[in-house]
Amino acid sequence: MENLVPKDHGERVAMFKSQVIGPVVHKVMSQGMLREALEALSVERFRPPDAKKTRTYSVPTLERWFYAFRRGGLAALMPRPRRDRGRGRALDVSIIELVCDMRREHPSASAELILKCLAERGRLKKGQVSASTLRRLFVEKGLDRVTLRKSDARARFRWEASHPGALWQGDVCHWGRYRIHGLLDDKSRYLVALEVHLNEQEIVMLTMLTAAMRKVGAPEGLYLDNGSTYTGEALKTACARLGIALMHPQPHDPQARGKVERFWRTLRQGLLDHIDAAISPDDLQQRLDKFRGHYNSEPHSSLYGDPPGIVWGSRHMQLVDDARLQAAMTTRSRRLVSRDGVVSIDGQLYEVRQGFLAGHRVEVSTCLVEGLTRVCTVTYDGKTYDLRPLDVADNGKGHRPQHNPPAPVPKKTVLDPFAPTQENSEGGQS
Repeated sequence: MENLVPKDHGERVAMFKSQVIGPVVHKVMSQGMLREALEALSVERFRPPDAKKTRTYSVPTLERWFYAFRRGGLAALMPRPRRDRGRGRALDVSIIELVCDMRREHPSASAELILKCLAERGRLKKGQVSASTLRRLFVEKGLDRVTLRKSDARARFRWEASHPGALWQGDVCHWGRYRIHGLLDDKSRYLVALEVHLNEQEIVMLTMLTAAMRKVGAPEGLYLDNGSTYTGEALKTACARLGIALMHPQPHDPQARGKVERFWRTLRQGLLDHIDAAISPDDLQQRLDKFRGHYNSEPHSSLYGDPPGIVWGSRHMQLVDDARLQAAMTTRSRRLVSRDGVVSIDGQLYEVRQGFLAGHRVEVSTCLVEGLTRVCTVTYDGKTYDLRPLDVADNGKGHRPQHNPPAPVPKKTVLDPFAPTQENSEGGQS
Protein backbone atom coordinates (compact mmCIF):
# COMPACT_ATOMS: atom_id res chain seq x y z
CA MET A 1 0.00 0.00 0.00
CA GLU A 2 2.88 2.37 0.68
CA ASN A 3 3.99 2.04 -2.98
CA LEU A 4 0.61 3.22 -4.30
CA VAL A 5 1.64 6.85 -4.77
CA PRO A 6 1.69 9.22 -7.75
CA LYS A 7 4.37 8.10 -10.19
CA ASP A 8 5.74 11.57 -10.87
CA HIS A 9 5.20 15.26 -10.39
CA GLY A 10 2.80 15.45 -13.32
CA GLU A 11 0.44 12.91 -11.81
CA ARG A 12 0.56 14.72 -8.47
CA VAL A 13 -0.45 17.96 -10.20
CA ALA A 14 -3.32 16.19 -12.02
CA MET A 15 -4.57 14.69 -8.75
CA PHE A 16 -4.38 18.10 -7.10
CA LYS A 17 -6.49 19.69 -9.86
CA SER A 18 -9.08 16.91 -9.62
CA GLN A 19 -9.34 17.42 -5.88
CA VAL A 20 -9.81 21.18 -6.31
CA ILE A 21 -12.74 20.80 -8.73
CA GLY A 22 -14.01 17.56 -7.14
CA PRO A 23 -16.89 19.19 -5.20
CA VAL A 24 -18.16 20.74 -8.42
CA VAL A 25 -17.69 17.74 -10.69
CA HIS A 26 -19.87 15.41 -8.67
CA LYS A 27 -22.73 17.82 -8.10
CA VAL A 28 -25.91 17.77 -10.15
CA MET A 29 -26.45 21.40 -11.13
CA SER A 30 -29.04 23.19 -13.19
CA GLN A 31 -28.36 26.06 -15.58
CA GLY A 32 -26.41 28.89 -13.95
CA MET A 33 -25.35 26.92 -10.88
CA LEU A 34 -21.93 25.97 -12.34
CA ARG A 35 -20.91 29.59 -12.64
CA GLU A 36 -21.92 30.29 -9.04
CA ALA A 37 -20.06 27.19 -7.79
CA LEU A 38 -16.88 28.13 -9.62
CA GLU A 39 -17.01 31.72 -8.35
CA ALA A 40 -17.35 30.42 -4.81
CA LEU A 41 -14.45 28.03 -5.38
CA SER A 42 -12.23 30.80 -6.81
CA VAL A 43 -11.98 32.57 -3.44
CA GLU A 44 -10.73 29.51 -1.60
CA ARG A 45 -6.98 29.02 -1.13
CA PHE A 46 -5.13 25.82 -2.06
CA ARG A 47 -1.52 24.63 -1.71
CA PRO A 48 -0.16 23.12 -5.01
CA PRO A 49 2.26 20.17 -4.86
CA ASP A 50 5.77 21.10 -3.67
CA ALA A 51 4.66 24.71 -3.12
CA LYS A 52 5.44 26.67 0.04
CA LYS A 53 2.53 29.09 -0.20
CA THR A 54 -1.18 28.80 -0.82
CA ARG A 55 -2.92 30.47 -3.72
CA THR A 56 -6.29 30.96 -5.42
CA TYR A 57 -7.35 30.10 -8.98
CA SER A 58 -9.48 32.16 -11.31
CA VAL A 59 -12.88 31.11 -12.64
CA PRO A 60 -11.62 30.53 -16.23
CA THR A 61 -8.85 28.27 -14.93
CA LEU A 62 -11.27 26.24 -12.81
CA GLU A 63 -13.71 26.04 -15.71
CA ARG A 64 -10.95 24.76 -18.00
CA TRP A 65 -10.02 22.07 -15.46
CA PHE A 66 -13.71 21.12 -15.01
CA TYR A 67 -14.41 20.44 -18.69
CA ALA A 68 -11.00 18.77 -19.24
CA PHE A 69 -11.70 16.32 -16.40
CA ARG A 70 -15.19 15.49 -17.66
CA ARG A 71 -13.80 14.96 -21.17
CA GLY A 72 -10.64 12.94 -20.44
CA GLY A 73 -10.44 12.16 -16.76
CA LEU A 74 -7.23 12.42 -14.77
CA ALA A 75 -5.00 12.19 -17.88
CA ALA A 76 -6.53 15.38 -19.26
CA LEU A 77 -5.33 17.28 -16.19
CA MET A 78 -1.70 16.23 -16.62
CA PRO A 79 0.56 19.24 -17.28
CA ARG A 80 1.95 19.35 -20.80
CA PRO A 81 5.61 20.23 -21.41
CA ARG A 82 6.28 23.53 -23.14
CA ARG A 83 6.88 23.41 -26.85
CA ASP A 84 9.94 25.64 -26.42
CA ARG A 85 11.35 23.55 -23.59
CA GLY A 86 15.15 23.69 -23.56
CA ARG A 87 15.29 26.52 -26.08
CA GLY A 88 16.09 29.32 -23.71
CA ARG A 89 12.94 31.45 -23.62
CA ALA A 90 14.96 34.30 -22.11
CA LEU A 91 17.13 34.42 -25.25
CA ASP A 92 16.06 36.16 -28.43
CA VAL A 93 16.95 34.82 -31.86
CA SER A 94 20.08 36.96 -32.29
CA ILE A 95 21.51 35.85 -28.91
CA ILE A 96 20.73 32.20 -29.69
CA GLU A 97 22.64 32.48 -32.97
CA LEU A 98 25.50 34.22 -31.19
CA VAL A 99 25.90 31.58 -28.45
CA CYS A 100 25.66 28.77 -31.02
CA ASP A 101 28.37 30.39 -33.15
CA MET A 102 30.49 30.89 -30.03
CA ARG A 103 30.17 27.19 -29.26
CA ARG A 104 31.23 26.29 -32.82
CA GLU A 105 34.21 28.63 -32.59
CA HIS A 106 35.16 27.46 -29.09
CA PRO A 107 33.97 23.84 -28.65
CA SER A 108 35.84 23.44 -25.37
CA ALA A 109 34.29 26.53 -23.75
CA SER A 110 31.80 25.66 -21.02
CA ALA A 111 28.28 27.07 -20.85
CA GLU A 112 29.25 28.98 -17.69
CA LEU A 113 32.19 30.63 -19.48
CA ILE A 114 30.07 31.66 -22.45
CA LEU A 115 27.41 33.20 -20.18
CA LYS A 116 30.08 35.00 -18.17
CA CYS A 117 31.64 36.52 -21.29
CA LEU A 118 28.24 37.67 -22.59
CA ALA A 119 27.37 39.21 -19.21
CA GLU A 120 30.70 41.06 -19.00
CA ARG A 121 30.13 42.53 -22.46
CA GLY A 122 26.57 43.56 -21.69
CA ARG A 123 24.92 41.10 -24.07
CA LEU A 124 23.02 39.35 -21.26
CA LYS A 125 22.02 40.25 -17.73
CA LYS A 126 23.69 38.27 -15.00
CA GLY A 127 21.43 35.35 -14.06
CA GLN A 128 19.12 35.91 -17.03
CA VAL A 129 19.83 32.43 -18.38
CA SER A 130 21.06 29.40 -16.49
CA ALA A 131 23.92 27.22 -17.67
CA SER A 132 21.63 24.17 -17.75
CA THR A 133 19.30 25.96 -20.18
CA LEU A 134 22.27 26.74 -22.39
CA ARG A 135 23.41 23.10 -22.29
CA ARG A 136 19.95 21.92 -23.35
CA LEU A 137 20.07 24.40 -26.21
CA PHE A 138 23.44 23.02 -27.32
CA VAL A 139 22.10 19.46 -27.24
CA GLU A 140 19.10 20.46 -29.34
CA LYS A 141 21.34 22.18 -31.91
CA GLY A 142 23.80 19.29 -32.01
CA LEU A 143 26.52 21.40 -30.38
CA ASP A 144 27.13 19.37 -27.26
CA ARG A 145 30.73 18.30 -26.74
CA VAL A 146 30.16 14.64 -27.61
CA THR A 147 28.57 15.50 -30.98
CA LEU A 148 31.26 18.05 -31.80
CA ARG A 149 34.04 15.56 -31.08
CA LYS A 150 32.50 13.03 -33.47
CA SER A 151 31.82 15.54 -36.27
CA ASP A 152 35.39 15.59 -37.60
CA ALA A 153 37.56 12.51 -37.32
CA ARG A 154 40.63 14.37 -38.58
CA ALA A 155 42.79 15.84 -35.85
CA ARG A 156 42.87 19.64 -36.05
CA PHE A 157 44.23 22.37 -33.85
CA ARG A 158 42.49 25.66 -33.26
CA TRP A 159 44.76 28.60 -33.89
CA GLU A 160 44.72 32.35 -34.42
CA ALA A 161 47.21 35.17 -34.87
CA SER A 162 48.81 36.70 -31.78
CA HIS A 163 47.57 40.26 -32.37
CA PRO A 164 45.58 42.34 -34.88
CA GLY A 165 47.57 43.02 -38.02
CA ALA A 166 49.78 39.97 -37.62
CA LEU A 167 47.98 37.96 -40.30
CA TRP A 168 45.43 38.73 -43.01
CA GLN A 169 43.41 36.06 -44.78
CA GLY A 170 42.37 36.63 -48.38
CA ASP A 171 39.95 34.82 -50.65
CA VAL A 172 37.46 35.20 -53.52
CA CYS A 173 33.72 34.49 -53.41
CA HIS A 174 32.06 33.55 -56.71
CA TRP A 175 28.56 35.03 -57.03
CA GLY A 176 26.99 34.94 -60.47
CA ARG A 177 29.18 36.87 -62.90
CA TYR A 178 30.91 38.72 -60.08
CA ARG A 179 34.01 37.91 -58.07
CA ILE A 180 33.99 39.36 -54.57
CA HIS A 181 37.49 39.77 -53.12
CA GLY A 182 38.00 40.08 -49.38
CA LEU A 183 40.77 40.58 -46.81
CA LEU A 184 40.04 39.50 -43.22
CA ASP A 185 42.25 40.11 -40.18
CA ASP A 186 42.77 36.77 -38.44
CA LYS A 187 42.89 37.94 -34.82
CA SER A 188 40.12 40.53 -34.78
CA ARG A 189 37.98 39.15 -37.67
CA TYR A 190 38.00 42.74 -38.92
CA LEU A 191 37.05 43.01 -42.58
CA VAL A 192 39.91 45.06 -44.01
CA ALA A 193 38.65 45.13 -47.61
CA LEU A 194 35.63 43.88 -49.57
CA GLU A 195 35.47 44.65 -53.29
CA VAL A 196 33.51 43.39 -56.29
CA HIS A 197 35.20 42.75 -59.64
CA LEU A 198 34.47 40.90 -62.84
CA ASN A 199 37.59 38.73 -62.66
CA GLU A 200 40.06 37.31 -60.19
CA GLN A 201 43.34 38.24 -61.81
CA GLU A 202 46.45 38.81 -59.77
CA ILE A 203 46.40 42.53 -60.52
CA VAL A 204 43.04 42.81 -58.70
CA MET A 205 44.54 41.32 -55.56
CA LEU A 206 47.58 43.60 -55.78
CA THR A 207 45.34 46.63 -56.27
CA MET A 208 43.17 45.82 -53.26
CA LEU A 209 46.19 44.98 -51.08
CA THR A 210 47.93 48.23 -52.01
CA ALA A 211 44.85 50.32 -51.17
CA ALA A 212 44.47 48.55 -47.82
CA MET A 213 48.13 49.04 -46.89
CA ARG A 214 47.96 52.75 -47.72
CA LYS A 215 45.07 53.11 -45.23
CA VAL A 216 46.05 50.89 -42.28
CA GLY A 217 49.58 49.63 -42.92
CA ALA A 218 51.10 46.34 -44.00
CA PRO A 219 50.37 43.05 -42.21
CA GLU A 220 53.12 40.76 -41.02
CA GLY A 221 51.74 37.84 -43.03
CA LEU A 222 49.21 36.92 -45.72
CA TYR A 223 47.34 33.61 -45.66
CA LEU A 224 45.92 33.06 -49.13
CA ASP A 225 44.36 30.36 -51.27
CA ASN A 226 46.33 28.23 -53.73
CA GLY A 227 44.64 29.74 -56.78
CA SER A 228 46.53 31.56 -59.51
CA THR A 229 45.31 34.88 -58.10
CA TYR A 230 47.49 34.38 -55.03
CA THR A 231 50.50 32.46 -56.34
CA GLY A 232 51.87 34.76 -59.03
CA GLU A 233 55.41 36.07 -59.14
CA ALA A 234 54.31 39.69 -58.84
CA LEU A 235 52.58 39.05 -55.51
CA LYS A 236 55.51 37.01 -54.22
CA THR A 237 57.96 39.76 -55.18
CA ALA A 238 55.88 42.55 -53.63
CA CYS A 239 55.43 40.67 -50.35
CA ALA A 240 59.13 39.86 -50.15
CA ARG A 241 60.09 43.51 -50.67
CA LEU A 242 57.65 44.65 -47.98
CA GLY A 243 58.69 41.95 -45.51
CA ILE A 244 55.30 40.21 -45.59
CA ALA A 245 55.29 36.45 -45.12
CA LEU A 246 53.17 34.81 -47.86
CA MET A 247 51.56 31.52 -46.77
CA HIS A 248 49.22 29.00 -48.42
CA PRO A 249 47.26 26.05 -46.94
CA GLN A 250 47.42 22.48 -48.18
CA PRO A 251 45.42 21.98 -51.40
CA HIS A 252 41.85 20.62 -51.15
CA ASP A 253 41.50 21.51 -47.48
CA PRO A 254 38.91 24.32 -47.13
CA GLN A 255 38.64 23.68 -43.38
CA ALA A 256 42.13 25.13 -43.02
CA ARG A 257 40.64 28.49 -44.04
CA GLY A 258 37.57 28.13 -41.87
CA LYS A 259 37.47 31.75 -40.73
CA VAL A 260 37.20 33.28 -44.17
CA GLU A 261 34.90 30.48 -45.36
CA ARG A 262 32.63 31.22 -42.41
CA PHE A 263 32.59 34.87 -43.43
CA TRP A 264 31.50 34.00 -46.96
CA ARG A 265 28.57 32.07 -45.50
CA THR A 266 27.65 35.09 -43.39
CA LEU A 267 27.87 37.34 -46.46
CA ARG A 268 25.61 35.05 -48.48
CA GLN A 269 23.01 34.67 -45.72
CA GLY A 270 23.08 38.34 -44.76
CA LEU A 271 23.22 39.97 -48.20
CA LEU A 272 23.82 38.02 -51.40
CA ASP A 273 20.87 35.61 -50.99
CA HIS A 274 18.47 38.53 -50.76
CA ILE A 275 19.42 40.69 -53.77
CA ASP A 276 19.00 40.33 -57.53
CA ALA A 277 21.98 38.82 -59.32
CA ALA A 278 21.47 41.32 -62.16
CA ILE A 279 22.51 44.19 -59.90
CA SER A 280 25.11 46.58 -61.34
CA PRO A 281 28.69 46.48 -60.03
CA ASP A 282 28.40 49.98 -58.54
CA ASP A 283 25.20 49.19 -56.66
CA LEU A 284 26.65 45.90 -55.42
CA GLN A 285 29.78 47.68 -54.19
CA GLN A 286 27.65 50.17 -52.26
CA ARG A 287 25.79 47.32 -50.58
CA LEU A 288 29.08 45.58 -49.77
CA ASP A 289 30.42 48.76 -48.19
CA LYS A 290 27.35 49.01 -45.93
CA PHE A 291 27.58 45.32 -45.07
CA ARG A 292 31.27 45.72 -44.22
CA GLY A 293 30.50 48.54 -41.77
CA HIS A 294 27.70 46.52 -40.21
CA TYR A 295 29.85 43.39 -39.91
CA ASN A 296 32.74 45.20 -38.25
CA SER A 297 30.44 46.78 -35.64
CA GLU A 298 28.33 43.74 -34.71
CA PRO A 299 29.22 41.27 -31.90
CA HIS A 300 31.23 38.30 -33.11
CA SER A 301 31.00 34.82 -31.67
CA SER A 302 34.71 34.02 -31.85
CA LEU A 303 35.44 37.24 -29.92
CA TYR A 304 33.01 36.31 -27.11
CA GLY A 305 30.57 38.97 -28.21
CA ASP A 306 33.00 41.81 -28.94
CA PRO A 307 32.66 43.56 -32.35
CA PRO A 308 35.64 43.11 -34.71
CA GLY A 309 36.12 46.88 -34.82
CA ILE A 310 36.80 47.03 -31.08
CA VAL A 311 39.50 44.36 -31.21
CA TRP A 312 40.94 45.82 -34.43
CA GLY A 313 41.31 49.17 -32.70
CA SER A 314 44.06 47.76 -30.47
CA ARG A 315 46.40 47.16 -33.42
CA HIS A 316 49.85 48.76 -33.74
CA MET A 317 50.70 48.77 -37.45
CA GLN A 318 53.21 50.99 -39.18
CA LEU A 319 51.86 52.85 -42.21
CA VAL A 320 53.54 52.30 -45.56
CA ASP A 321 54.38 55.44 -47.52
CA ASP A 322 53.85 55.68 -51.28
CA ALA A 323 57.55 55.67 -52.04
CA ARG A 324 58.03 52.31 -50.35
CA LEU A 325 54.91 50.92 -51.98
CA GLN A 326 56.03 52.14 -55.37
CA ALA A 327 59.42 50.51 -54.93
CA ALA A 328 57.82 47.27 -53.77
CA MET A 329 55.24 47.17 -56.56
CA THR A 330 57.63 48.02 -59.39
CA THR A 331 58.23 45.08 -61.71
CA ARG A 332 60.77 44.89 -64.54
CA SER A 333 60.68 42.76 -67.67
CA ARG A 334 62.29 42.59 -71.11
CA ARG A 335 60.14 43.61 -74.06
CA LEU A 336 60.72 43.98 -77.80
CA VAL A 337 59.83 47.35 -79.30
CA SER A 338 58.07 46.89 -82.64
CA ARG A 339 59.14 48.71 -85.80
CA ASP A 340 56.47 51.34 -85.19
CA GLY A 341 57.57 51.95 -81.59
CA VAL A 342 54.92 49.89 -79.77
CA VAL A 343 55.41 47.73 -76.65
CA SER A 344 52.87 45.17 -75.44
CA ILE A 345 52.49 44.77 -71.66
CA ASP A 346 49.84 42.42 -70.22
CA GLY A 347 47.77 42.70 -73.37
CA GLN A 348 47.84 46.53 -73.48
CA LEU A 349 49.80 48.56 -76.01
CA TYR A 350 52.14 51.43 -75.17
CA GLU A 351 54.40 53.49 -77.39
CA VAL A 352 57.83 55.08 -77.18
CA ARG A 353 58.49 58.43 -78.82
CA GLN A 354 62.12 57.70 -79.55
CA GLY A 355 62.23 56.19 -83.03
CA PHE A 356 65.73 54.77 -82.64
CA LEU A 357 64.37 52.28 -80.04
CA ALA A 358 62.32 50.50 -82.71
CA GLY A 359 63.39 46.91 -83.13
CA HIS A 360 65.40 46.85 -79.89
CA ARG A 361 64.78 44.94 -76.65
CA VAL A 362 64.29 47.25 -73.69
CA GLU A 363 63.68 46.87 -69.97
CA VAL A 364 60.15 47.95 -69.03
CA SER A 365 59.36 49.11 -65.46
CA THR A 366 55.72 48.95 -64.35
CA CYS A 367 54.37 50.19 -61.02
CA LEU A 368 51.15 49.75 -59.01
CA VAL A 369 50.20 53.02 -57.31
CA GLU A 370 46.82 54.19 -55.98
CA GLY A 371 45.12 51.12 -57.36
CA LEU A 372 46.01 51.76 -61.01
CA THR A 373 48.61 49.97 -63.11
CA ARG A 374 50.86 52.58 -64.67
CA VAL A 375 53.76 52.00 -67.02
CA CYS A 376 56.60 54.22 -65.88
CA THR A 377 59.67 53.95 -68.08
CA VAL A 378 61.77 51.91 -70.44
CA THR A 379 65.52 51.60 -70.07
CA TYR A 380 67.92 51.12 -72.95
CA ASP A 381 71.70 51.43 -72.99
CA GLY A 382 71.70 52.89 -69.48
CA LYS A 383 69.22 55.67 -70.32
CA THR A 384 65.56 55.93 -69.26
CA TYR A 385 62.65 57.04 -71.47
CA ASP A 386 58.94 57.54 -70.77
CA LEU A 387 56.14 55.35 -72.09
CA ARG A 388 52.56 56.33 -72.76
CA PRO A 389 49.43 54.41 -73.73
CA LEU A 390 49.07 53.96 -77.47
CA ASP A 391 46.46 56.31 -78.99
CA VAL A 392 46.15 55.53 -82.69
CA ALA A 393 43.47 58.18 -83.21
CA ASP A 394 45.69 60.90 -81.79
CA ASN A 395 48.64 59.67 -83.82
CA GLY A 396 46.51 59.86 -86.96
CA LYS A 397 45.91 63.59 -86.54
CA GLY A 398 49.50 64.59 -87.17
CA HIS A 399 52.86 63.45 -88.40
CA ARG A 400 55.19 61.64 -86.09
CA PRO A 401 58.46 63.61 -85.76
CA GLN A 402 61.26 62.15 -87.79
CA HIS A 403 64.25 60.81 -85.93
CA ASN A 404 66.81 60.57 -88.74
CA PRO A 405 70.36 59.86 -87.73
CA PRO A 406 72.47 63.02 -87.53
CA ALA A 407 74.40 64.05 -90.68
CA PRO A 408 78.16 63.40 -90.62
CA VAL A 409 80.26 66.39 -89.64
CA PRO A 410 82.59 67.51 -92.54
CA LYS A 411 86.25 67.33 -91.86
CA LYS A 412 87.97 70.64 -91.16
CA THR A 413 90.64 71.87 -93.66
CA VAL A 414 94.07 71.97 -92.13
CA LEU A 415 95.96 75.17 -93.01
CA ASP A 416 99.67 74.39 -93.52
CA PRO A 417 101.73 77.06 -95.35
CA PHE A 418 104.46 74.60 -96.09
CA ALA A 419 102.14 71.96 -97.56
CA PRO A 420 102.41 71.90 -101.40
CA THR A 421 99.29 73.06 -103.20
CA GLN A 422 97.49 70.92 -105.73
CA GLU A 423 98.90 73.05 -108.53
CA ASN A 424 102.47 72.68 -107.21
CA SER A 425 102.03 68.96 -106.91
CA GLU A 426 101.07 68.89 -110.59
CA GLY A 427 104.03 70.99 -111.75
CA GLY A 428 102.51 74.44 -111.51
CA GLN A 429 104.08 77.60 -110.19
CA SER A 430 105.60 77.45 -106.73
